[in-house]
Amino acid sequence: MLFVADSAKSKVVELMSGEQLSDDYFVRVSVTSGGCSGLSYKMDFDNEEQPNDQVFEDNGVKVVTDLKSFLYLCNTTLEFSGGLNGKGFYFNNPNAARECGCGESFAV
Repeated sequence: MLFVADSAKSKVVELMSGEQLSDDYFVRVSVTSGGCSGLSYKMDFDNEEQPNDQVFEDNGVKVVTDLKSFLYLCNTTLEFSGGLNGKGFYFNNPNAARECGCGESFAV
């Protein structure tokens, strides 16, 4: 399961509304090679599911990931932090053994 915190839900709804995306759009999350720690998160809006996608809905937000990425993201919570020291969107990932200082990459 992938989870969505209230803070992330509010920001996702705001962004989707601002970009005038229809209800068939969802948040696509994936893990790619790269970054300081070896693996990086990628997040975007999408409206086309792929055959091996894993589909979750939490807190009223549909989140989709490919099967390979899900192995790294299982039980991860998408969060959002604003303000002067805010990180923007970030992932609270219990599978990460370490994260880089910027929070955009991790290792398992």
